[in-house]
Amino acid sequence: MSEEPQGTNIEGDAPVAEDVVETDSATVTDDAELERTLGLSGGLAIGIGTMIGAGIFVFPGLAGAEVGTAASASFAVGGVIALLVALPTSELATAMPKSGGGYYFISRGLGTLPGTIVGLSLWLGLVFATAFYLVGLGFYALDALAVVGITIDASTDVVVAIIAVLAGIGFTVLNVTGTENAAKLQNGIVALLLSMLVAFLGFGMLDVLGVVGTEPTGGTEADRWAAVPIISTAALVFTSYLGFAQVATVAGEMKRPGRNLPLAMIGSVVIVTILYVVTIFVATSIFDTGQLESFGETAMVEVGRELLGAGGAFVIIVGGLLATMSSANASVLSTSRAIYGVSKDALLPRWASRINLKYGTPHAALGMAGGPIIVLAATGQVELLAEAASFLHLVMYGLMCVALLAIRRDEPEWYDPDFRVPGGPVIPVIGAVASFGLIGFMDEASIVVGSVVMLATAGWYFYYARDVKLKGVL
Repeated sequence: MSEEPQGTNIEGDAPVAEDVVETDSATVTDDAELERTLGLSGGLAIGIGTMIGAGIFVFPGLAGAEVGTAASASFAVGGVIALLVALPTSELATAMPKSGGGYYFISRGLGTLPGTIVGLSLWLGLVFATAFYLVGLGFYALDALAVVGITIDASTDVVVAIIAVLAGIGFTVLNVTGTENAAKLQNGIVALLLSMLVAFLGFGMLDVLGVVGTEPTGGTEADRWAAVPIISTAALVFTSYLGFAQVATVAGEMKRPGRNLPLAMIGSVVIVTILYVVTIFVATSIFDTGQLESFGETAMVEVGRELLGAGGAFVIIVGGLLATMSSANASVLSTSRAIYGVSKDALLPRWASRINLKYGTPHAALGMAGGPIIVLAATGQVELLAEAASFLHLVMYGLMCVALLAIRRDEPEWYDPDFRVPGGPVIPVIGAVASFGLIGFMDEASIVVGSVVMLATAGWYFYYARDVKLKGVL
């Protein structure tokens, strides 16, 4: 393969010197590369571990209350859209296995301005989503303490915020001390979580089919098997599918990227979609829409209680803890790599891409990721921001498909992917249309917040980065 496109700064304000700075703990440098320490299992763990959180443990109650058993179709729609984007992303990632993910692909395919908007929006969108995961972790931690008889005499919101902040600090420190350490934790959490979910959902399906237990009560006339409600609910739950693209943000740290990147992205979407559809089918078959609405975000705990009593509720609470932990850990890792990729191209100050040579991690970028995440988690008010994260990701997904079409049209010398999407332009075109189209079904407030973020990032481009020239841009 010929040389891949690299970023340089011509006449820009950002520093271009390849500084080496001595610190008390280690030497850090601007031009070092991240080590390739992640294998296929690590890539799958990032994708699955990020996606399996809200989709399994929060959205069944919310989505089931909206459309009943038809919510299983909403999750299927979301999975199909994610797969339509995962295929083009896999091709781009094998041609450009660099940390930064969607930013890197879009900047090389569509130019510096779209790249800057997407790169900085991805950073902020992942911050929003990660804070949402940490707050969810706080709620499940409280539930777990209550189950074992520990009660805390304080405001629930305050305790949740404290747990979320401590967890955010812990995951940030863990990622600073080495990607391999974070990956080992991620692999262990995801393996345990999948084992628990497969066993629990297997029993749930037997109950729904009447093999064990009593006749299910869900699936009432309130189910809304119609295109618009199903697609609107798919837009609501699409936050569940943000994880597969986060695999691409760590492409620069993947071993054998030509093989492992496509398998990790496509495999995580397929596995998680199946789990989502089965989960929502079980939940909506056991409870009707009115019951699910009253349960809200904790509906899966009640599903566990209905199936297996107090033990079943405890399994779901532990599963929720594991899921929110894995989502938060993977998102902290991915957020820092989005910052690293943009800074490496001098669209942010170059010090943000410095690597700590003792641990081989971008410690400055991790600080820029963890700091805002911890601040937002402390507020506890992150639901709207999580929906805005879905908007920002959908914009990125659509633009990645467009970038693939642009790169394929010009076939630059350096473009030599190990994986190619079959069917010519059909899949990336459908992926772009589906991603942009789903935005039209989102909550207006989420669209407004996301649009403001994109305008702010465009302002940063014209203020700071408009003179930056990237090699390899079409």
